Amino acid sequence: MLFLVAALLLLGIVLGTVAHVPLSVSLAAAVVIGAWLAVFAYRERHARRGRTTD
Repeated sequence: MLFLVAALLLLGIVLGTVAHVPLSVSLAAAVVIGAWLAVFAYRERHARRGRTTD
């Protein structure tokens, strides 16, 4: 529950920040976050394929 509250607080802070920075900075941050999530998803999928269940 505490994790959820902290996540929502952080989301509110980030959204407030995005409203005050230029559009180019927001888009650059979105690209960086999207690339990080894509790499994370690829690594997770690749790691799950390597596991075998016995």
